[in-house]
Amino acid sequence: MIWENIKLALGGLRSNKMRTLLTMLGIIIGIGSVIAIVTVGNSLTSSVSESLVAMGGNNLQLSVDPRPDENGDYIGNYGYMESDLLSDEMLQAYRERFARQIKAVVLTESWGAGRIQQGANTAKVNITGVNQGYFDAGKCELAAGRALNEADQEGARQVALVSDLLVENLFGGDAQAALGQTIEVTGPDGGVNEFSIAGVYVYQTMGPLLGGGTVNKNTTTDLYLPLATVHEMEGIASGGYFGCEVAPAAGVDADAFQTRSEQFFEERFYKNNEQFQVTVYNLQNEMSSITSVLGTISLAIGVIAGISLLVGGIGVMNIMLVSITERTREIGIRKALGASNGAIRTQFIVESVVICLVGGALGILVGFGLGSLGASLIGAPARADLGTVLVAVGFSMGIGVFFGYYPANKAAKLDPIEALRYE
Repeated sequence: MIWENIKLALGGLRSNKMRTLLTMLGIIIGIGSVIAIVTVGNSLTSSVSESLVAMGGNNLQLSVDPRPDENGDYIGNYGYMESDLLSDEMLQAYRERFARQIKAVVLTESWGAGRIQQGANTAKVNITGVNQGYFDAGKCELAAGRALNEADQEGARQVALVSDLLVENLFGGDAQAALGQTIEVTGPDGGVNEFSIAGVYVYQTMGPLLGGGTVNKNTTTDLYLPLATVHEMEGIASGGYFGCEVAPAAGVDADAFQTRSEQFFEERFYKNNEQFQVTVYNLQNEMSSITSVLGTISLAIGVIAGISLLVGGIGVMNIMLVSITERTREIGIRKALGASNGAIRTQFIVESVVICLVGGALGILVGFGLGSLGASLIGAPARADLGTVLVAVGFSMGIGVFFGYYPANKAAKLDPIEALRYE
């Protein structure tokens, strides 16, 4: 019985193609908009989360900050002294105290912009000093060679880690051939220093959402040097650090470790410092807030786009009422031959559902297409949500039943004699 009604519905759709398409347009636009928005929202959220993780989103950030007064206010301009900063001794004590909770302590210091000349080719770099913890934390993926090690730090060696993008620019893309090569680096002070390439790392852009851009031969990449080497070129000793990054070991509760870390520095080193304290930030909380905001925005826009589904449903009801008027004599004949009210009602509800399902299928295709296009425009991979598709299909059926019931019920209640007299 149902299959016969489906065949009748499909036949009716084929006989009125243009009217059917216009009827389904509201359903197509509504479902397509919802799926496209959810797809772009998921892609945006995923891209931001992955970028933040690549930047150390799972790590803790330690920084020396002014201490507020009892009212929570910051008074005056504080001047940092060397004794106020994090020292190597403090960080060593911190590592020893939480040896099982700490995977790595990351120290970085940017010296400034530099330039490397290799024949007729030039590469722009940001000269950055790093410790071994930078590599222990997995913040750099090697393509060839080795990372900077503790011996490089202790001897302030003239070794460097360069990007594969720089190798492509200066050495024709052969990472193995670049290993051991000597490069001349012009620093921000105008001085020229020679370094031996110890390793090549994979350059990763953060994407346009977080400030990344198009990658080409003029893109500035990081030139990693031992932190001690950078201090030596700057002509300074390690006088302390304004902050550092801590990579917790696997399975460590970041929130609890954050609290314990602040307590350690306060009780051990900063208890008597009236101006400064060590503050520990957990970027996971920031990531959760960002993804929550993005999810809320996507949901709100999706609900607004879903209003067009209501308009589409009204269009379905309207066309079904027109169809009943056109087929009044057909309904009268069927009832005269013994068709029950339920059979007539089922016929028109099925027709309404078929219209909505076909419109929903087209809307899903449109939504995937627009979602993929939108994701590509923001530089993120398209991430469709199967749950949204299933909801869209269910919603289409629901619209068909809800907005088709009234016309179907009206058709079922027609008096067969009056229907046969209808011209």
